[in-house]
Amino acid sequence: MDMPNIAIVTSFLGWCSIINIGILLISTLSIIIMKERITALHNKLFGVKQTNLLSTYFQYLACYKLATIILNIVPYIALKIIV
Repeated sequence: MDMPNIAIVTSFLGWCSIINIGILLISTLSIIIMKERITALHNKLFGVKQTNLLSTYFQYLACYKLATIILNIVPYIALKIIV
């Protein structure tokens, strides 16, 4: 089996970046717009206090953003630079 072409890997990472940024934006907007509804739902499901949920949401968004940057955007930019 042939190794993937650098252009294909670059394109793949570009689309992964776009999809992950979209998910991050939707998640962020959902938490901002429907904060009370979402916290009430998660409070009922998991029994976590609403004040703790807000910090948990922030931590989730921060980790997702870092993972997207480190695993998708940085390799995409590096491949764009070397090609």
